[in-house]
Amino acid sequence: MTEVVLQHPGLDGFLGTRASLGMDVVLVGLFALLPVLAWSIVLVRRGHHVLHKRLQLVIVTALAAAIVFFEIDIRLLSDWRTRAAASPWWPAGVLTSLAIHLVFAITTFVLLAWTVWEALARFPSPPGPSPHGPRHRRMARIAALDLAATACTGLVFYWLAFVA
Repeated sequence: MTEVVLQHPGLDGFLGTRASLGMDVVLVGLFALLPVLAWSIVLVRRGHHVLHKRLQLVIVTALAAAIVFFEIDIRLLSDWRTRAAASPWWPAGVLTSLAIHLVFAITTFVLLAWTVWEALARFPSPPGPSPHGPRHRRMARIAALDLAATACTGLVFYWLAFVA
């Protein structure tokens, strides 16, 4: 029996699915950053404020770079809809999961940007305990949970669109 290989526009990903390179990079990147985020939280709890700040800036920079690469990929190089059309969940399940994922992704972006902006503006240099600490902890916890939800909903979308 002959296997039919479908050609999709753009750069194919490296995970062996129908996803593009940008999709694979963002998926792996999100999950790779979660342990770095956890490590950063452990460091700040142990009083390593400078390392925490540096890691948080690495996380935000990596996420921003991945988003830019991803947007270039899906807007200019790859047609994610063509790649997702082979899914048995297309279009209703894929688009519903995408909508849910985007709620978390957009709020994560806003929360991370706001949390980092306030931290840079309100903590002393070098960073250390300050009156802004309690507010920062609350915002950071919400942003971290939102980032985890973004990763999980992104995985569901990815599976429905490009694996199933």
